[in-house]
Amino acid sequence: MGGILIATFIILMFIGVPIAFVIGIVSFIGIFNIPYIPEVTVPVSMLNGLNSFVLLAVPLFILTANIMNSGEISQKLIDFALSIVGHIRGGLAHANILVSMMFAGVSGASQADTAGVGKVLIPNMKKQGYDTKTAVALTAASSTIGVIIPPSIPMIIFAGLTNVSVGALFLAGLIPGVAIGLGMMIFVFILSIKRGYPKNQRASLKKFLKLFLESIPALLTPVILIGGIITGIFTATEAAAFASIYTLLICMFIYKTLKIRDLYGILVDTLTLSSLSLFALAAASALGELMSYYQLSLIAGEFFTNNISSKWIFIIIVILFFLFIGTFMDAIPAMILFIPVILPIALQFGIDPVLLGMVTIISLAIGLVTPPYGLCLLLAAKIGNLSIEKSFTAVVPYILIVLIVLTLVVLFPDVMLFAK
Repeated sequence: MGGILIATFIILMFIGVPIAFVIGIVSFIGIFNIPYIPEVTVPVSMLNGLNSFVLLAVPLFILTANIMNSGEISQKLIDFALSIVGHIRGGLAHANILVSMMFAGVSGASQADTAGVGKVLIPNMKKQGYDTKTAVALTAASSTIGVIIPPSIPMIIFAGLTNVSVGALFLAGLIPGVAIGLGMMIFVFILSIKRGYPKNQRASLKKFLKLFLESIPALLTPVILIGGIITGIFTATEAAAFASIYTLLICMFIYKTLKIRDLYGILVDTLTLSSLSLFALAAASALGELMSYYQLSLIAGEFFTNNISSKWIFIIIVILFFLFIGTFMDAIPAMILFIPVILPIALQFGIDPVLLGMVTIISLAIGLVTPPYGLCLLLAAKIGNLSIEKSFTAVVPYILIVLIVLTLVVLFPDVMLFAK
């Protein structure tokens, strides 16, 4: 029966059935064919899988990202970023990376970053003489920082699956996220000199202060969120609720870029995106029951115990596995499916769950820019009207930068994750 279920999973994936439905169908077929497990186990497991206060943060952070984009906070952050780095050779490209780091500190969603920032910066970069491949690749690659710098939706999911502190994961993501951003900026600087990309006039102190003051309400958001979670003032879910209300208020009453009539579309988009992730989570909970029946965790544990003697080899296998999985599956269902199997083995090897979380999340972040899934790359390529093939060849150097930082995280976890 196990072979039939695996074949069904592969076939459904191959013909393009959404991953959430693939998981649900395989779960139902598997449990239906086990005589002494009632079929009601599937819906009950799905409901139990969503019965978590932490998971409520997912739709709330998605709502925050949608409010930011509709309320044009992205443009405020872009203008402020330009006032900081615009005078450097390739200033607009540097601003692209910097604003992605700022956006990441509020929304926790890479796709929202690509859509919101890309619609503004890709056309502007092309107007300033950047080739389309650079504009598309940089926008897509820098957006991946959105799931590494806190707050991060995948971190919340990982915490819910493993009972690891959300605050610990958020702190652990700060240094790797900033390191990836700085690495990309160094590469862009070298590329800009080589290709003669333009630089803007240095912003005057008056203009810088004006843009800084305008951006303060948005820039305060990550400070309040992360500070509140770390100090225990509120939980991750409460922080997400605060972020959505806070961004709504500043867009409506401070920036005045959002109207009451805009809320309907924002809420519809939020519910649509949230339902995809949460339904995948619910279906994966049912699949977990099936995996428990087949004792998959025990089998995997015995395999690694008998064949792998080094935790470093195990980490390399985990990285390669999630790099592969990320090419055709979103981070959330990938973690839901495989973290419950991998975590007990990691603990046997003495691997810190927070380190496992960072390795997993950074590896899956690369999947956002690798075909055929590569959602951030698909969005950026669509905005720039560029083929996926050309977009991917241009994004490879940025992927290498992320891999270098991932390697440093593994080799020097105490240094890279000292804030934990």
